[in-house]
Amino acid sequence: MFKQIKDSQITISELMLPSHSNFSGKIHGGYILNLMDQIAFACASKHSRNYCVTASVNKVDFLNPIDVGELVTLKASINYTGRTSMVVGVRVESENIQTGEKKHCNSSYFTMVAKDENGKNVLVPGIILDSVQSVRRFARSITRQEQSKHRSNRFKPSEFKIEEHIELIKTQNAKIEL
Repeated sequence: MFKQIKDSQITISELMLPSHSNFSGKIHGGYILNLMDQIAFACASKHSRNYCVTASVNKVDFLNPIDVGELVTLKASINYTGRTSMVVGVRVESENIQTGEKKHCNSSYFTMVAKDENGKNVLVPGIILDSVQSVRRFARSITRQEQSKHRSNRFKPSEFKIEEHIELIKTQNAKIEL
């Protein structure tokens, strides 16, 4: 079975309150991560029609700070479907409601796994790729997965070769004392 991407897309907006801020008066990154996880869960669950859990989050870069009083909008969309997992793309934007100025705050990719009532992985519907953008996002997810596997294997204790990394480490703010 295959489903349209648009059928599980979700957008939420929330006004940022003082209770969401950190000590510098900006919105706490952990609060934004929580919202991102919630919308990724909702999008994946809507697509799969099952409870979903977060398996991994790929790279969250906070590009712009969010101020108290700004309206934050999160958009989630299925970018990739595997057998039991989905990659949900999440985009976060903030808007100054007085000036209308919008900022891209971050984008991230959540790998979500569908579960049945017994906690076992269940098959998910595929997605219909109906635009160049959807094909690009799907292909990018495949490439990201392959890069992650390569990165993980390269630094496994049984595979790690220290001599390949010594010179690089010497150029950093670290001191090796073996």
